[in-house]
Amino acid sequence: MFKWAQQQLANVAGTQEPIYGPSAIRSVAEEAKEVPFTELTRDDLKWQAMDSTCVETQSFYFMADNGRLGFAQVIYSNVAGIRTTCQFSSKVFCLDGSKPHLWSSTQLSDHEFSEDKTSFYATDCAIELSEDGTTYTIKSLNDDKCIINMTVKRTAPGFQVGKTGKTLFGTDLKSPWGSMRHALWPRCSAEGTFTTAEGPIDFKGRAFFVHALQGMKPHHAAAKWTFCDFQGPTHSAILMQFTTPPSYGSTTVSIGGIAKDGEIVMAGCSNLATHVETKSDSENDWPAPSKVKFVWNGATKDGKPVEALLEGALEDRLDRIDVMAEVPGFVKNIVAAAAGTKPYIYQYSPQKTKLSLKLKVGDQEVVEEGELFSEATFISE
Repeated sequence: MFKWAQQQLANVAGTQEPIYGPSAIRSVAEEAKEVPFTELTRDDLKWQAMDSTCVETQSFYFMADNGRLGFAQVIYSNVAGIRTTCQFSSKVFCLDGSKPHLWSSTQLSDHEFSEDKTSFYATDCAIELSEDGTTYTIKSLNDDKCIINMTVKRTAPGFQVGKTGKTLFGTDLKSPWGSMRHALWPRCSAEGTFTTAEGPIDFKGRAFFVHALQGMKPHHAAAKWTFCDFQGPTHSAILMQFTTPPSYGSTTVSIGGIAKDGEIVMAGCSNLATHVETKSDSENDWPAPSKVKFVWNGATKDGKPVEALLEGALEDRLDRIDVMAEVPGFVKNIVAAAAGTKPYIYQYSPQKTKLSLKLKVGDQEVVEEGELFSEATFISE
């Protein structure tokens, strides 16, 4: 009874959940044992816009041919079915540290979806999926500091791990109370501009897109995250890894894949992100990574073994984000109620020594240098 009462309070107030253990989570890795990944259709990119607690995002990461690094995201969040809020955020990184990054985050009004739920609209904001399901257009006039007009076209198929892409949470997994799903376009081309006070910035180059749905309070689903977005001349490598809080057995789920133009080389859950070296952040005691190692293992569609490795120093961090200082007030109240929750995001993109992806497909080996954007997120112990 006490566990039930704890759970009800956790659902509404966001407080810590009781310890259910690893039996209360079914990782998408279970699906991936049978079906490593599924290529996305247009239907797989529909907004779910749940009427219960959730955070749903579409995020675009841009690596321009001219060396610029940028980000755009729309967030749909619902707290206990009581309040729904949408936010559009963007960032233009200053990679040499000579001036502050250009960060913009605006609450949206009058949000709606297309009839088929594949496109999102709000006042002065539109993220539209093309009829053929291969291209997004992102337009935002919400903030004069950063006006966005971008087109992102996938150059490799999109994928989700397993059949559904979903990790499920709950003591009865036939009727789960929470879920986590990612649908990814690992390799895309991008064209367009972020227009700032200094004029338009050309973001023609490469992009990565992910549609994520956390069908529960984010800090209940994951205690920490590690993210890798590597874009090379001929290959892209993506890895997203999260570890649950102790309430779900501190279970680690790692989804990822390697793509080249026209095909997914491999995708699945047999991947691992490791913080090889860390340095304690004096401000909050989180072990911020200074050196990382990303490993992918799998097979091509025709059964050739695939191994990939990306490792090296992250150099100086680009940014440290105190999430509680950035999120809307109503989310802050939900998260702050959870004891020991102090979310920070650390962002990196090594510039002095670029990292190289070492890829082996069957007997063929490729080593290619590229651009890495990596994040380490710490939410709770």
